[in-house]
Amino acid sequence: MADVKTFVRTNNTATVICPACNTAKHISAEPYRQKKHAIKVRCRCGEIFTLCLDFRRHYRKLTSLPGTYSIITPGKAGGGVAHIRNISRGGIGFTISGRHHMEQGLWVVLEFQLNDKNQTTLRKDGIIRSIKGNYIGCQFPDNDPMERALGFYLQF
Repeated sequence: MADVKTFVRTNNTATVICPACNTAKHISAEPYRQKKHAIKVRCRCGEIFTLCLDFRRHYRKLTSLPGTYSIITPGKAGGGVAHIRNISRGGIGFTISGRHHMEQGLWVVLEFQLNDKNQTTLRKDGIIRSIKGNYIGCQFPDNDPMERALGFYLQF
């Protein structure tokens, strides 16, 4: 059984494409918003597959980029090597090695280089929203302007 991922639009609709016959169907994702995000689907061609609904506001691109982080919250100190795992218009996910003293609500600045044609170096501020072991999830500030290079990078 195949897994198919689809993004839910702001109007709570999603397009499902069968992995066997490529038939597309538009569905309402509203019944699944607060419940299951993975549902079993049977296409009219007979194919059965798992549909994973992604309710994120922005597409998240998986990456593998080296970088550094520094805590910039007043009264807190720290920093080190980061490994950027994913990035979107609204945030970034990275891992750090070893023990850390990260906590939700801390402000950090991340510096990393995109693996694009120009090897663009970015410096992004973020607030820590989630911590799972050595995986840190950060949200960019709402007023943070989108760098042209990052916008282009996220398209491909």
